[in-house]
Order: sequence, then structure tokens, then C-alpha cells
Amino acid sequence: MASLNVYSALVVLFLTCGAAMATKENDQIIKDNNCETKMGLPSVLEAFTSIFETGTISSKCYGELVGLGKVCHSELVKRTLENPLFKDLSPARIIAKSIQTWNNCLALIDSPSPSA
Repeated sequence: MASLNVYSALVVLFLTCGAAMATKENDQIIKDNNCETKMGLPSVLEAFTSIFETGTISSKCYGELVGLGKVCHSELVKRTLENPLFKDLSPARIIAKSIQTWNNCLALIDSPSPSA
């Protein structure tokens, strides 16, 4: 339960506190695309742990992440990397995991489901 509280706190920071550190251009892109309102909290947590920690994303969240859109996905990851709490993370590694997560979601969404 404590880990859920930690992740919840990180998500709040991911969505809010990073705004103070983000560039104006980044903020404008996020605002113009309503990026902060397109995913439910459970899916945000899954995506966050998949990219910034070690975790997986459920099929429901694949759809939400793809619905978020690549621009929003990329800009929110960039914003999080600008937050001082994540200064010890490797931006190259996080961006690579972000791209991998995005591509995995696209592949699963685009692949036809097996017929019974």
C-alpha cells in the first residue's frame, strides 16, 4: 500500500510540479492538446511505472496511452525529466523506454485479435 502512495505522489508531481520546470513551449503544447486530462489515474500510474520504473501496462491502458497521442506522451515524459526529483535518471534511458512503451502499445492496438 505504501508503494501505491509513493506512485500516487509521483504522478501528482508528474502532472503538476513539473509544470514549474517545463519550458513555455512544452507547457503550451501540453495545454493546447489537453494532455493532462486524457488518461485516467490508473493508466497514468501504469505508464509512469513502465517508463520510469519497472512495470507493465494493461491492455486497457494501451488504448488510453495511444488515445493520449504521441505528442502528449512525449511532452509529458520531457516535462517529468525536467523535474529536479528525476535529475539522477538517465534521460537517454528514459526516452528509450518511453519510445519502447509507445511502440509496444501501438503494436498491440494495431494487431488483430485472434478469432475464436
